[in-house]
Amino acid sequence: MSFGDPNNPYGPPPQGQQPGYPPQQPPQGQPGYGYPQGAPQQPPAYGYPQAPQQAYPGYPGGNMMPMEMPGLMKTARVLLFIMAGFQILFGIIAGIAIGAAQDVSNGVGSGDDTDALAGLGFLAAALLVGLGALSIFLGVKFKNGGSGIRITTIVYASLMILGGIVNIVNGAGGSTTFGGLISLAIAGIILASMVNSASTAWFSRPRY
Repeated sequence: MSFGDPNNPYGPPPQGQQPGYPPQQPPQGQPGYGYPQGAPQQPPAYGYPQAPQQAYPGYPGGNMMPMEMPGLMKTARVLLFIMAGFQILFGIIAGIAIGAAQDVSNGVGSGDDTDALAGLGFLAAALLVGLGALSIFLGVKFKNGGSGIRITTIVYASLMILGGIVNIVNGAGGSTTFGGLISLAIAGIILASMVNSASTAWFSRPRY
């Protein structure tokens, strides 16, 4: 018995299907012809947050911006470098001058009397050069140093303030007094940059 061509739209419907009804669709959950199994993935709707992405390892804090050095500390750092230049320069000049004076004393036969004084002069010159090296070291360590650098700078600035006061008192209004005022002003700025909360946070920040 022939039921006609199933592809003919004008022919009788296939067996098992009533005329006038659309073709039956495959039940849900079963694969249809030409469709992959499972429901297709829907794109995320606009305005709804997506699932949080995991942070890449090796970068603690995610996209945290690096902390910037406080402005007063930048000023103190520049002053340390400037002061270091003058300390080293004056130390070298003082050492050369003392050596030349001692050569003159030796030439006139009074070198033995001036040996002790020349020794003190060389010690002072070496101390100036050493302080200049310490100023450079502290200024460089401002960038990556920890709390130890902060404490050392506080002690250093305090000693500078004490020395400036001594020079002002004993200078009798001369060049020593002027030098004491300059030293006092520089040391005051450096000390102020170390004793505020911003510097504490800077030297205590996490480093990776």
